Amino acid sequence: MIGDVVLRLIIWFLLTANFTIANIVIGLLIAFLLPRSSASPERLKDLFQGIWKIILAIPQAYAEAVELILNPHTEEEIVMERVQLRRSPGLVFLDIFLITFTPKTTVLNYHEEGWYEVHQVRPRRRLP
Repeated sequence: MIGDVVLRLIIWFLLTANFTIANIVIGLLIAFLLPRSSASPERLKDLFQGIWKIILAIPQAYAEAVELILNPHTEEEIVMERVQLRRSPGLVFLDIFLITFTPKTTVLNYHEEGWYEVHQVRPRRRLP
């Protein structure tokens, strides 16, 4: 239950970008009033690891944005990335958010068989 509330609060703060007392209270109310999922609860450790990865991705996102401005990327590719085993829907959402948060990658599709379809941009390869 605590993992659900933490995840919902994080999503609320990411959507609102507002840390006033009123917004925190509204976020807590929404987190507690939303119905619980019937899926197995994610382990708190996995949830905090996902949040930590998002925090570490913020500087990476800024660096990639600057790199795209200075050196436009003209080549694209679609790759399949493996989903970690035993991922609950909340952790799958965090994975997709993390991949899409950086400017060079976007998740196009989540396959139930355990794959993310990811669109990537990269700089043009220089021929020797």
